[in-house]
Amino acid sequence: MVKIEYEGKFEDGTVFDSSKKHGKPLEFELGKKQVIPGFENAVKSMKKGEEKEITIKPEEGYGELREELVKEVLRSQLPPGPELKEGMMLMVGLPNGQQIPAKITEVQKETVKIDLNHPLAGKTLIFKLKLIE
Repeated sequence: MVKIEYEGKFEDGTVFDSSKKHGKPLEFELGKKQVIPGFENAVKSMKKGEEKEITIKPEEGYGELREELVKEVLRSQLPPGPELKEGMMLMVGLPNGQQIPAKITEVQKETVKIDLNHPLAGKTLIFKLKLIE
């Protein structure tokens, strides 16, 4: 088990997540695939108290954007609710009962395009890490 303080940002410097935002360090067990591969690989070699900055390419992060995960669905297939708008996030149920987030990328009269890629797919991520424990 490790405890890590971290700050994650995009290449343009925009911070997308941090342990401070969550009010506590991230805890996970090495080797259990609980975090993305690039993050885990960087932490494996760290010593307690060590700090470093790493860059994770999409293939070691959330993967490349996959066009086959952008779907066009009939509006009638979506549950009733607030007015649908581009950029809105929906939870989509899979046949196995799992729920995954989907981002609306286009809204037409009869159809809606949704993107089932992870929101961080296709992005290079930069992390500042500090191994606490």
